[in-house]
Amino acid sequence: MRPQKPRPIPPRPELLRRPAGRSFGWLETHLLHDGWLSRLAPDATAVLVLLALAADEHGSSFYGRDRMGSLLGLDRARIDRSLARLLELGLVAHRPWGNGHPDGVWQLLPVQRIARRAGSAEGVRDILGQLGLKRPSET
Repeated sequence: MRPQKPRPIPPRPELLRRPAGRSFGWLETHLLHDGWLSRLAPDATAVLVLLALAADEHGSSFYGRDRMGSLLGLDRARIDRSLARLLELGLVAHRPWGNGHPDGVWQLLPVQRIARRAGSAEGVRDILGQLGLKRPSET
């Protein structure tokens, strides 16, 4: 077994970020590692980040579509498409303020794990390990 590499040192270790204020950490690492970002596209990713930054302790945000658009520099149609994509993928839920009202409560939902493709590097390592063969990282 190879010794583990030391962790890289940040360029400015004296300026490490620490959670401050009302930070709840609503963005899950699965969004990055399971391919969600490529499925979302940039506008929907921006809307998801905004909802995460604005979320309360329940993962809920009350920002209206016009305010989202203003904060992100996106027109209403792009906000609507982005929210529709987030709903379609099951990343958010929405409860309108009333019948026919487009705005309301947006809730971040748990990120569903996406099965890795069999041809991915981690998939090959896992298959080799299941067959009892040494994985490439262990040679």
